Parts: sequence; structure tokens; C-alpha cells
Amino acid sequence: MVVLRAGLCPGLTEDMIQLLRANGIRTVVDFVSSDLEDVAQKCSLSYKALVAVRRVLLAQFSAFPANGADLYEELKSSTAILPTGSPSLDQLLDSGLYTGEVTELMGAPGSGKTQVCLGIAASVSLGLKQHVLFLDSTGGFTASRLYQILQAQTEDEEEQLEALQRIQVVRVFSIYELLSALQEVRDRLSQQVVSSLGPLKMLVLDSVSAVIYPLLGGRQSEGLALMMQLSRELKTLAREFSLAVVVTNQVTRDSSTGPLKPALGRSWSFVPSTRVLLEGKEATWEKVTTQRLASLAKSPRQPTGIQVELDIG
Repeated sequence: MVVLRAGLCPGLTEDMIQLLRANGIRTVVDFVSSDLEDVAQKCSLSYKALVAVRRVLLAQFSAFPANGADLYEELKSSTAILPTGSPSLDQLLDSGLYTGEVTELMGAPGSGKTQVCLGIAASVSLGLKQHVLFLDSTGGFTASRLYQILQAQTEDEEEQLEALQRIQVVRVFSIYELLSALQEVRDRLSQQVVSSLGPLKMLVLDSVSAVIYPLLGGRQSEGLALMMQLSRELKTLAREFSLAVVVTNQVTRDSSTGPLKPALGRSWSFVPSTRVLLEGKEATWEKVTTQRLASLAKSPRQPTGIQVELDIG
């Protein structure tokens, strides 16, 4: 369910949305399934304007049939594989990150999710000379750590600086800030506006659970609607603009002894094409280890359960 918001389509203004919400119409499904004559009367809105908005929403959100051959040809021509900078992680992911897909890194706090994201961003920026958008919802992004990773990969200071400039960081601490940032990205890419984004090839969201968890309390139905809207935005950006999208997520247990599983429940489980579980290795009291175990929890290409070791140091 996509929540109605200003800018979702031409003609859908903030004033119109407020009037619709006052009459119980909050999502695209609510709107397109309503009797527009009745809505026009109750909300004191133009019937003609409502019909125009519904026509655009139906065009945007309705599914159109396509045959398998066309889809396969489109996949071959648009998919690229981006190395992560870690040979073992590339092996786990069947050569690297695939554009057009959402890949999820899940793990407990301290499992290395942000460090892996920084390493991937550095690899794509420095190695492939491609631009990266890093959406930081936890305040965990540190430029100094990113700079250390780049220094370890090249001694050329000019290359380090250029790589840093190709990574744009946007801090988003609520679902509304995040959706606004994603909409701005889509608008720029649709209009082929290069500006500071440049030839964007990867989008990182660290973390998705940080902006979704606060919504899943009291008014859960609205929270689920916003979560589904976010999932649609991420998958649309990945597919339509051939981006590799990487998100991080927390993990939970059903009991103190139960297996780790990704947060956000079943509704979110259909969003990532690939899921990787990161876990810390036991360290001695003398030394904190930088070794992590990465396990493949979901994949369209590889058997699940495969494990590799990563060094996030």
C-alpha cells in the first residue's frame, strides 16, 4: 500500500491530501477504489481534478503484462555485477552485487554491517569510478573510516580525494526524510540531471530498520503502508535505473535460544533478492577480532547456507 503524499503525481497537492485524509483516504488503493463523485462532495474538491489524479495513479501503479523473452533480454542488457572489494564476499554473492536488485546485510549491533557498506562504497567509487549514494539513518557513517579504507587500497592522494567526492552522504532520520530523499534521487535520474550524483550506480541505506521500527507500534497499519511504500521506491530505483541497492537490517530471535532472523517480519522479507547474515567471531580477552562470518540466507543464484569469513579491519 502506497501512502498518498505531495509530489506522488501531478495535481496531488498537500491541501488535497489533507482533505482526503480527513475523510479516511490515505493510500493509493483507498483513492482509486473510492467513488470520486462522493469524494468530491465530501472534500469540496473538483471532480475533474480527482479523475485526472486517479488516471495518473492507475498508470503509475497498475501492472502491465510482459513476456519472458523480453524480460530476459532486458535483464541481459541492463544487469552489471559490481565487485564489493572483498573476494570472499564476492564469492558468496556469485561474483558481486547485481544491479537491478536489493541486497540486504543483516546482523546484530557490532556485527560489521556499516563497515562492510563502507568497504563496498569505497570499492565501487575507487575501483569502478562510479558514484555512490549513502543514506545514513543511524549516524554511523564516518568519513575518517572511509578515508582509511581508501588509503589501504591506494597511496595516490588524488585518487583518494576523487573517490571521496564520488560518494554522496545524506542523513535521513525518519521515514519521511528517507522517502523525500529517494524521490529526489528518482527525479534527478529521470531527468538525467548529473549534478553532484554523477553516474550513480549504487545506493546504500544504513539502516532500514532504524526508520521502520518506530512506525510499527501503535498505528501499525499506517507503519506497514509506509514500509511497503519504501520497499516499492527501493525496488523501482534498482530496476528502472540499474542500481545496486544495499540495505542493512537488524536481527531478532523468537526465543533466547532460537535462530537469528531478520527484523521487520514477513512483509519486508519479499523486498531483498539476496540476504547475507553477518556474525562476529569469538575474540579473546587480549584482542578484539575483525573477522566476521557471512552466511547466505537468501539468494536467487546460490544455495543458501554457504559461509565465508570476512575481515572488516
